[in-house]
Amino acid sequence: MNQDTLKNNLQGLERKLQILVGEHRNLKEQVTLLKQENQELKSGLRSRDEQLLNFKNQIKISKIVDNLNPEDGSSSELKKKVEEYIREVDRCIAYLSR
Repeated sequence: MNQDTLKNNLQGLERKLQILVGEHRNLKEQVTLLKQENQELKSGLRSRDEQLLNFKNQIKISKIVDNLNPEDGSSSELKKKVEEYIREVDRCIAYLSR
């Protein structure tokens, strides 16, 4: 092989190497962005799971309150108090979800 052929081959290899390094850099950036997005999605999912659990608890409390037998009027006070607590929990959830 003559020197011109070797020089051309070396230049071609350098260009290909530069392209590969650039692609590698881009892929690393993309992986970083996808990892961040994945963490955000996991965090959002945990938040939704907590909200779902809170809603389930609210439903259970509402069912308990609805099933109370009004004997001396104290159950209506209890029902009002529980409903007040539920509204407060709803406000807290709304505040936390902002």
